Amino acid sequence: MVDWVTSLLESLLGIGAEELNPGQMALRAVSTFVVALAIVRLGHKRLFGKATAFDLVVAIMFGSVMSRAITNSLGLVAVWLAGFVLIMLHRLIATVSCHFDWFGPLVKGRPVLLVEDGHLNRAGMRKSHVSRLDLDEALRGTGSEADLSRVRLAYLERDGSISVVPRGEGPRVLDVAVDKGVQTVRIAVE
Repeated sequence: MVDWVTSLLESLLGIGAEELNPGQMALRAVSTFVVALAIVRLGHKRLFGKATAFDLVVAIMFGSVMSRAITNSLGLVAVWLAGFVLIMLHRLIATVSCHFDWFGPLVKGRPVLLVEDGHLNRAGMRKSHVSRLDLDEALRGTGSEADLSRVRLAYLERDGSISVVPRGEGPRVLDVAVDKGVQTVRIAVE
């Protein structure tokens, strides 16, 4: 019984064949998709989200390795195992980065200060190749309308996005009338 099932799977998936027919390639694509999805679910959600260079490299390598299972350039199970190893390596490095502050910047990089107290950090902008137009775009996205005077801090983050910390506006003053004929009360809300 087991020999019959093995023989059927080898035939359907083209295991050991020099060339695959379209049906075998399609079945390999479906099975590789299912296996790749299961492997990625074992990794971190961040792998294919907004990612650092570290995450991007692993994602590209994973896609490249898994494509070999479809095209029959390497053994099917060997490719799936290699994909699994890549994702587990990503998970291990992400875990080590989380627990050891000194390790994270080695694989993920460091944020770069672009604006401090309304003033451009030109050295940081040059180092990270961020133009004033790039910065203005990020400021508009936060409602700062490219007005540096309204920015306390701005960083180029490790994932390539620009984060902006606006200046505090100071206290808001509210005038509250309690009742007719009673003096208005001013309240400062911080």
